[in-house]
Amino acid sequence: MNQMARNIGVENILQTPIEKQRIEIAERKCIGHPDSLADGIAESVSRALSKAYLEECDAVLHHNTDQGEIVAGESIPKFGGGKVTRPIYVLLTGRATKTYEGTTIPTDSIAVEAARNYLKNTLEFLDMDHDVIVDCRMGVGSSDLRDVFKACGGNALPHANDTSFGIGHAPFSDLENIILGVSDHIDNTVRPKHPVIGTDIKIMGLRQDDLIDLTLCVPMVDRFCSDMGDYLEAVEFIKEDVRKVASASTKRKVNVSVNTGDRVDQNSVFLTVTGTSAEMGDDGSVGRGNRCNGLITPQRPMSMEATSGKNPINHIGKIYNLLSTEIAKQCVKEVDGIEDLYIRLLSQIGKPIDQPFVASAQYISNETGDCTKIEKEISAIIDDSLENIAEITQRVIRGELKTF
Repeated sequence: MNQMARNIGVENILQTPIEKQRIEIAERKCIGHPDSLADGIAESVSRALSKAYLEECDAVLHHNTDQGEIVAGESIPKFGGGKVTRPIYVLLTGRATKTYEGTTIPTDSIAVEAARNYLKNTLEFLDMDHDVIVDCRMGVGSSDLRDVFKACGGNALPHANDTSFGIGHAPFSDLENIILGVSDHIDNTVRPKHPVIGTDIKIMGLRQDDLIDLTLCVPMVDRFCSDMGDYLEAVEFIKEDVRKVASASTKRKVNVSVNTGDRVDQNSVFLTVTGTSAEMGDDGSVGRGNRCNGLITPQRPMSMEATSGKNPINHIGKIYNLLSTEIAKQCVKEVDGIEDLYIRLLSQIGKPIDQPFVASAQYISNETGDCTKIEKEISAIIDDSLENIAEITQRVIRGELKTF
């Protein structure tokens, strides 16, 4: 490990904490949203390549699979069951090391298999033989970045592949936690019992003072709706279920709206064959949806980097976004007196990843917070986290950290 003193800056800022602002907006694109599908595929490909590289070469080789696209197909949904008439097209791009010291790694085959497995596990009603095309067009990385990727030898850490930054915040607000909780509840509790609920759900949250409004777009799977009555019953069910779950986790009043774009009198409703709008009309791109904390939060500082698909060894766009979020969570858990905390980690290309150009923490203290103590403890947590930064890589490869 590099034992140089790290450039860590901690400051108390004068700003209204998010919970005390009158209006707050946040959203989540759930697992079947085309942008989330692109993220999930990109990350599954990166993990599959990492595991294959470790098995074949005893090291994770240079790769980045964060440039994938989903091109929507065409479908004819109808009550009782429709059909996909034009398959969804999935394009896998990016870069990967294909040969190493005489060993050829079948990167394209690995990537296609990983993508198809992810789609199969995420979209239960997608016909993998007819409803989707997965096309791999990965190239080989540029020589200068491959050189940066190499470790210095011995126990030295890899060098940053880019001059970039990662951002994390904590604690999550009431609204942010509700959105994440509702998403998890639908995925893990509701859908297994009610398969009519599709995966391509978007949850938009608005808090005005102490009133929370959740607006959900929820696709219904047509084979489970015999008529409009079944569809409307499913809409009413998910509306009431989400209201109960959200209300149980907050003292604020919660209103829930579902599929406000429906025009029932014109038979225009969010009915799908597979549970995702990717079957008809909606494209997806890696990095266009949730940040690595699972949310889109316009009132919080955010990095525009796509976390999913970037290599977990030295790509700052992945490592620093994940690490800054983990640091923020640890700080608010272990340090008293913090109302809001923002962590920013900035790299310089070619420098060791545990030595950021700057590690910045900005916090808002509560009335009882001891700023001297807070700043000392935050600085120590940042320093320790950077000292053990390689743990992020292992957790990513094991699939323990979510990237969207």
